[in-house]
Amino acid sequence: MNKYFIFAITLVYICSPFAGESSAQEALSWQDCVKEAARNHPDLISSLENINQLKESKNITASTLYPQIDADAGASRAKTTGAAANSYSYGVSGTQLVFDGLKTVNDVNAAKANLKAGQKEYKFVSTQVRMNLRTAFVSLLRAQELIKVSEEIVKIRRDNLILITLRYQSGLEHKGALLTAEANVLQAHFELSQAKRDVVLAQRQLIKEMGRKEFASLEVKGDFSVQDSAKEKPDLEALVKNNPSLLQASAKTSAAFFGIRSAYANFSPQVSGSAGADKSGSHWPPQSNQWNMGVSVNMPIFEGGLRLAQVVQAQAAYRQAGEDERSTKDSLIVGLEQTWVSLQDAIETVDVQRKTLEATEERSKIAEAQYSTGFITFDNWIIIEDDLVKAKRNYLNTQANALIAEANWIQAKGETLEYENQ
Repeated sequence: MNKYFIFAITLVYICSPFAGESSAQEALSWQDCVKEAARNHPDLISSLENINQLKESKNITASTLYPQIDADAGASRAKTTGAAANSYSYGVSGTQLVFDGLKTVNDVNAAKANLKAGQKEYKFVSTQVRMNLRTAFVSLLRAQELIKVSEEIVKIRRDNLILITLRYQSGLEHKGALLTAEANVLQAHFELSQAKRDVVLAQRQLIKEMGRKEFASLEVKGDFSVQDSAKEKPDLEALVKNNPSLLQASAKTSAAFFGIRSAYANFSPQVSGSAGADKSGSHWPPQSNQWNMGVSVNMPIFEGGLRLAQVVQAQAAYRQAGEDERSTKDSLIVGLEQTWVSLQDAIETVDVQRKTLEATEERSKIAEAQYSTGFITFDNWIIIEDDLVKAKRNYLNTQANALIAEANWIQAKGETLEYENQ
C-alpha cells in the first residue's frame, strides 16, 4: 500500500470525532439558569441591600417627626473640708417638633422618592443580569452545537481525503490536491479542538452569571428558536413608559423637587415643644420632684446667604434631573428602534442562511458524484466543499445571533428576570 494512502488513513483516524471520551454533565434549561441567577447573582443581592439602606434612610429621616424621649440617672459623691455629701437623681425628658415649614415632611418625601428610584434600579440591574445570563446561555448552546458541526466538518474533510487519495493513487489527481486535502483535515481537527475549548470558557461565563461560587462542568438544554420575534412593531412611546431606567430617572426628578421644597422650608422658623420630670436628693431613692415644660422658636436671621444658596443649588439639581430624565427617554426610544430593527434583520438572516445551507448541501452531493467520475476538476469541487463548510458555520452563527438580538430587544423593553414567568 502506498505511503500516501497509509498517511491519509492514519490522519483520518487521529482526527476522528469519535476518538474522545464523553462524560455525563449537569444539564440545565434556561429556566433553571434564571432561577439560580435570581437567587445568587451578586449584583442583584447588592442592589437589594441598597434598597434596604434606602428604606432605613427614609425611616431615619421620618424619626424626626416623632417625640424624642430620653431617660437619665446619676449618682455622685462630693467631699469638701470636713464633710462628704451624696447626690442622686433620675428623670425623663422629651422634645417634639411642632413646626419647621414642612422641611422634614419634604425630606421624608424625597427619601421615599429615592427609595422608589432604588427599587427601579434593582429592576434595571435585573434587566442587565438577564441580558448577560442569556448571552452566556446562548454562547454555551452555540459552543455545544459547534462541536457537532465541527465533527460533521471533520467527517466531510475525512471523506474528501480518502477520495482524493484513491484518485491520486490511480494517477487521476495531482499531489497539490492531496496536500490540500490533508491540510483541510488538520484544519478541521484544529477547529474541533478549538470548539471544545470554547465550551469550557462558555461554561465558566454561564456559571459566573448564575452566581455560582465554584466551577463545575455543565451543559445547557435548548434550541435556537426565537420566541419574542416582535413581527408587528409595537408602540415604542408607550413601551418606554414602563422601562425601569425611565422610572428610576423619574423618581430622581421627584426627589429633586422635594429637595427644592425642603430648601425653601429652611427660611421658616422651627418650633419645638419640650417637657421633663425628674427627682433628686442626697439619699436613694431621691424624693425631691421637679418638672418643666416649654416651647422654643428658632428663626434664621442672617447666615451669609447660606440658605439662599441651598435653594439655588436644589433648583439646579431639579433641572438637571429633569433633563437627565428626558435624555434617558430619548435614548431608550432610539435603543428600542435599533434593537427591533436588528432583531428583524437577524431573524430574516437565519432564513437566508438556512436556504443557503440547503443549497450548498445539494451542490456538494452533486459535485462529489461529478468529481468521482471526472466531470469536474479538483479546483471546482473543493470550492463547493469549502462553501459547504462555511455555510454550516454561518447557519449556526446566525441562529445564535438571532437569540442574542432577541435578548437585546427584551432588555431594551426593560424586561427583568421575571419576564420568563409571564
